[in-house]
Amino acid sequence: MSHTAHIPSHRKPRRSASKMAMRAGVAGGVLGTLAVAGASGSANAAEPVTQTLELPTLTADMAVQVAQSAEVTQQAAANYQLQAERDAAAAKAAKQAKADLADAKKKAEAKKKKAEEAAREAAAERASRTAERTTLSASTSTSDSGSGASASVSTGSSTATGSAAAVVSFVKAQVGKAYVSGATGPSAYDCSGLVQTAFKQVGISLPRVSQDQSTAGTQVSLSNLQPGDILYWGGAGSAYHVGVYVGDGMFVGAQNPSTGVVERPLSYDPPSGAVRVL
Repeated sequence: MSHTAHIPSHRKPRRSASKMAMRAGVAGGVLGTLAVAGASGSANAAEPVTQTLELPTLTADMAVQVAQSAEVTQQAAANYQLQAERDAAAAKAAKQAKADLADAKKKAEAKKKKAEEAAREAAAERASRTAERTTLSASTSTSDSGSGASASVSTGSSTATGSAAAVVSFVKAQVGKAYVSGATGPSAYDCSGLVQTAFKQVGISLPRVSQDQSTAGTQVSLSNLQPGDILYWGGAGSAYHVGVYVGDGMFVGAQNPSTGVVERPLSYDPPSGAVRVL
């Protein structure tokens, strides 16, 4: 055996230079492609795409037109508001006028009803007096036929003195005032209210109603009347009307709602009787 025997080497075989060059070129090409793509992506990201819109230029004429349009709109709104206020006021006025008319009608109806009632009362009073006078006349005629005497109403003394004069003066001062049922003055009276108040002036307290006043004093003949005597119409104790004899054939009484307190001659409505309390 030769001392120079071949011993196997453990080194890897060397690659050829050509193969190594080829692989380096391929790697460089890949890296170059990646670099170009990355650069392109970075460029696209850094430069975003924008779009520009062109707006119309606001000229002086357009500004004037806009201002005028705004003014017209504001004026129209003011006109609408004014019209609405006028309509509301007109509606309120119409409603108030309707209410006033209804109230006026109601008052007119009440006044008419009151006047009609007063007229009925006056008519009933006149009818009652007429019937009473007819009865009194028939009684007087019968009495005269039996006795041959004639009934008459005397004016008696025409001059009042003392308390009678005060009563006469008071009732004459009330002439012209109103007749109100149940009233005792000072602005209105009914018939018995006037008589009661007149005698109260001289300290005499009389009953309130005509029926009782017709029997409050001494019965006197109508042919012997004196100022201050109380006249009554109807029967004593059932009289429906009273007044005060004031002398000279005259009397004062609160007659009815139509005439009020008046001074009349006895012939205007001859009384049925009289009483004297003074």
